[in-house]
Amino acid sequence: MGARATVGLYALEIVKKNPNLIVLSSDVSTSAGLDRFRKQFPQNYIEIGIAEQNLIGVAAGLASENFDVVTTTFAPFQTLRCCEQIKVNLSYMNQKVIMIGIASGLVQGPLGYTHCCLEDLSIMRSLPNLSILSPADSLETVKSVDAALKNKQPTYIRITGTTNNPIVYEDDYSFVFGEAITLKKGKDIVLMATGTMVNEALVAAEKLKEIDIKIGVVNFHTIKPIDKKKILELGRDNKLIFTIEEHNLIGGFSSAVSEILSTEQLKCRQIPLGVNDIYDKGGSYIFLKDKHGLTAEKIFIKVKDEYEKI
Repeated sequence: MGARATVGLYALEIVKKNPNLIVLSSDVSTSAGLDRFRKQFPQNYIEIGIAEQNLIGVAAGLASENFDVVTTTFAPFQTLRCCEQIKVNLSYMNQKVIMIGIASGLVQGPLGYTHCCLEDLSIMRSLPNLSILSPADSLETVKSVDAALKNKQPTYIRITGTTNNPIVYEDDYSFVFGEAITLKKGKDIVLMATGTMVNEALVAAEKLKEIDIKIGVVNFHTIKPIDKKKILELGRDNKLIFTIEEHNLIGGFSSAVSEILSTEQLKCRQIPLGVNDIYDKGGSYIFLKDKHGLTAEKIFIKVKDEYEKI
């Protein structure tokens, strides 16, 4: 089960304990796994239709009346299409609304780059009073929703990957808003990843271990506020830092990390891995990840090449 369906299934659990929950959708009840929620709790569900700007306006109004509001639609429409409404009604007014952007990154590749979303982090990061979460798998999606419900600010949750997303966390763990999680400890090199790239980083790290290159892997599930303390610690302790994201290299996770590293004189070198500021031809998810160097195999090759230089 992917993180998309997790959103709808978990909403069924939340509303039983919190009847104050209202879920708004822009014609994605099936895609977001909300069909059962829509049928079982019609009083807690509002279908806005393909009118994402209205989605944010209605959500802001409900939030102002102290409802716990969740909005969801495909990521490019959840963020870019209604950017002004998010700025004015949520960020500027500091209205607590949880926006869940499903199918972000490259997964909608067969539909072309109108439906891919490689810009949402950079745009959402630039808005004050707005938090951003980027879960690695379905369990972390649940924990992200819980954290967002407790947050006093509007929150954007970026869902990447397919319906058969790999599991990163087999067991329960401590999720703290704004604190990165070290999954593997290494020496001299660390892979800092977010979203679906966490699993790719873990697989690459295992392959590198087979050739006696032991590297660290850190999951940055919170993009804003980002874990500055952990970034500087990793910058001091490593010679090479790879930042890996399913996003444009401009303005996203890699940019956030470099902004922190630049505040101190460190000897480490940052190598960003992501989509290199290009709109290319469409294609399958696996094809596009490979083309942009975002598979475990391509990460393995890149790290191995850079390791041989140090």
